[in-house]
Amino acid sequence: MLRKEIIDNMKYIVDNCMGDSSPACVATCPMHTNVKEYVRLIAEGKGKESIKVIREKLFMPKTLGRICAHPCEQNCKWNEKNNPMSIAGLKRYAADNFDDPSDWDLSTKPKNGKKVAIIGAGPSGAQAALDLIKEGFEVTVFDKLEVYGGMMRVGIPEYRLPRNIIDFEYSYLEKLGINFKMGVEVGKDIKFEEIKNEFDAVVVAVGKHIGRIDRSLENHDAKGIFSAAEYLKEISLTRNVNGIGKKVVVIGGGDVAMDCARSSLRLDGVEEVYSVCLEESYEKMAASTHEIKASLKEGVKFNLGFGINKILVDENKRVKGIELKKCLSMFDENGNFAPQFNENDIKVIDVDTIVFAIGQNVDSSFDEKNLLNKRKNGTFECDELTLQSVSDEKVFIAGDASGKSFIVIQAMATGRSAAKSVIRFLSGKDLKEGRSMEEEFSYKTKLNIPIDWDNVEKVERKEINELDPSERIKTFDEVSLGFTKEQAEKEASRCLQCECKLCMKECLMLRDYTDCPKTLFKEYLEKGYENMDPLIAYSCNQCSQCTIKCPNDFDIKSNFDEMRREYVKANGGDSPLEGHKGLDKAIELDCSEKTSAYVKARTGKRTKYVLVPGCTVPVYSPELVEKTLLHLKEALDGEVGAVLQCCAKPTLMIGEDEKFEKRFKMVQKSIDETGADVIVTLCPSCYLTYEKYAKQEVISYWDLIHQKIGLPKGQKGIGENSDVVFNIHDSCPTRHVTSHHDSVRWILKELGYKVEEMNNIRENTRCCGVGGMVGCVNPQLQEKVLNRRVNDATSNHIISYCGSCRVSMENGGLDSLHILDLIHGKTYMKKDAKKRNKSADDGVKSRLETKDRLNKYK
Repeated sequence: MLRKEIIDNMKYIVDNCMGDSSPACVATCPMHTNVKEYVRLIAEGKGKESIKVIREKLFMPKTLGRICAHPCEQNCKWNEKNNPMSIAGLKRYAADNFDDPSDWDLSTKPKNGKKVAIIGAGPSGAQAALDLIKEGFEVTVFDKLEVYGGMMRVGIPEYRLPRNIIDFEYSYLEKLGINFKMGVEVGKDIKFEEIKNEFDAVVVAVGKHIGRIDRSLENHDAKGIFSAAEYLKEISLTRNVNGIGKKVVVIGGGDVAMDCARSSLRLDGVEEVYSVCLEESYEKMAASTHEIKASLKEGVKFNLGFGINKILVDENKRVKGIELKKCLSMFDENGNFAPQFNENDIKVIDVDTIVFAIGQNVDSSFDEKNLLNKRKNGTFECDELTLQSVSDEKVFIAGDASGKSFIVIQAMATGRSAAKSVIRFLSGKDLKEGRSMEEEFSYKTKLNIPIDWDNVEKVERKEINELDPSERIKTFDEVSLGFTKEQAEKEASRCLQCECKLCMKECLMLRDYTDCPKTLFKEYLEKGYENMDPLIAYSCNQCSQCTIKCPNDFDIKSNFDEMRREYVKANGGDSPLEGHKGLDKAIELDCSEKTSAYVKARTGKRTKYVLVPGCTVPVYSPELVEKTLLHLKEALDGEVGAVLQCCAKPTLMIGEDEKFEKRFKMVQKSIDETGADVIVTLCPSCYLTYEKYAKQEVISYWDLIHQKIGLPKGQKGIGENSDVVFNIHDSCPTRHVTSHHDSVRWILKELGYKVEEMNNIRENTRCCGVGGMVGCVNPQLQEKVLNRRVNDATSNHIISYCGSCRVSMENGGLDSLHILDLIHGKTYMKKDAKKRNKSADDGVKSRLETKDRLNKYK
């Protein structure tokens, strides 16, 4: 059984891994449109594929591409540089150029005999209708307007959203068979109770059609005063306003106020348009920046930081002007809206028309008998998640009426949630089971990857082409012209394609078995490690690059190490994989008396240091082992011995703890018999093993040279005339032992050889493929890891200070030397390049030769 701390570690990874977390643009979008994917496709010139991705979530991409308040852009990673992606603009580009009705999915499930009524044909009602008819429900939509779109149609100006766009996109709903009853006012032409009795469920999706006027002001009922809702509705339906004058002032600082101001400029007879808002600066206004800029370009005259004090009227009680007073602050110390004014800082504007854009209320006139409970703000009380009315279980609330939407995309999300609830309700299922606010509304993603902005090309956001301001205010023609193909693809190419999966990008092993650590360890927790393929755990190179790359520093390696141990225990102390049998025999041989040797200092000297050359270097070059011993003896006054015996680290790597303990005791006994205080290693794995388990102090030969004894005599500067430029391959087991990195580079500098650093060095070095004994059981993975490491090289000549790494890099096609070749050799030239790897038989012979060479110094 896995230890509790390993189980807890897996759970921690599952709970906190960002590998499957959505980027901010997707999480923030209430409909969770796959922004990242469709933007990528646009960048690749795949517009047809892009619109398919968009339409998986959105049935009106042309509309949203024009008028969506795009909360996705507000959370775009590029906002760290005040340069967010033009996501809505790209959506519009894909929709305008590639949305073909012949590609629309018109499939629906068979009719289930259930009927649902929807009150309101705005975006929330339309979305609910779409989702319900797809599931086989008979859907009827009632709306008192004669035209589609609800508040989109009568609240958003035509120059922002052409009406043919709405009709085009709503035609999809018609094609699906939704029954629209337009021009039918519920509560008047048909009673709400009748609808409840006739249908199995009702979705209330009425909008905020009731405008507000500041009735605390004297003369608030004068001629020439309008609420924004009635004002924009009349303009939308007639392109005119009955009773409008020449000089219009709009009160309010939000997007609706900007819509009123900009629409006013386009009306016949209007000569001047003013804006008055409490906010003291454009930056503090609630309106979108692009709407403020457009208003300024078109000629709206702003009065920032003022509130209305008096409405001035003539003898006919027609507005003739407004008196303004300076706003000192908008909120009190608790953040409540409580504007304070300077009653002595007054100015007057001559106007004859006032439009109050200070908020709107839900039109609840359909509910004549007040059958549904309302909140103080006029919205209907409903469950936060399911949107089921607290008053009637068969009634569900969506859009503005729910109090959960303020923009079109939010309204659509509530329509979808209401539809889900209706489907469950009429199927007799629990309305909440398996659902979450995160799934159905905007949420803050876990994904938070730091961006190295210094290495990101700074490309400015592409602004969409627009009609000339002086010309566009003469008509209601669409102002925005959209992106060209070149503009769209260039803008899309800026996308950072935010995701974590940094470990996945680095670890070839993880890529073979999962899409992210969370998925893999969730599977382990659900199935149990014993029911998973052991090859997964045994394919880990134990290089810890996953942890290095992970923003959360997840310890993944330890999980696999623990599982190896458990597999071994369950298999009677042996690895369960066939490929490890040959490895075990080799280690057994390297630990045996047949290939082992130990040497004390010469007579009359105490053995203070013992050279432990490991397994791979003696196989590579018995001569270099002997020269190393002689160098140590000379530099350390002869107080040096040697032990040729395996430290058993490979056994430990595969989880055979009992065998390791037995075999390490053998080498520890040999070291103890020399009487040495300090172990000198040539192998990084030996260094770590002895550092953790040995009684003696441990130092690498490289650190000893650098810190104490220097190079062998005659070797300083020997490489100055070499025509070779070396790369250094750092060993991954000792990636955090910086002294080894420093010492090896110091040695090469002292030798006089030229060095060019390869990619991924020191603590960021990559495995050469042999780590974790992977090659014994997964040679295909070993080859991939090796080839990836070889591609990091910038020179064909490479220096390693690990015997296994040297062999591996030669297998990868490089001229691969051990640093001992240079420390103890002649000047190395390009002409000296050759293959140095040995066969298994030759390796055994070399090991025995090393034993003989060392025994000469007994």
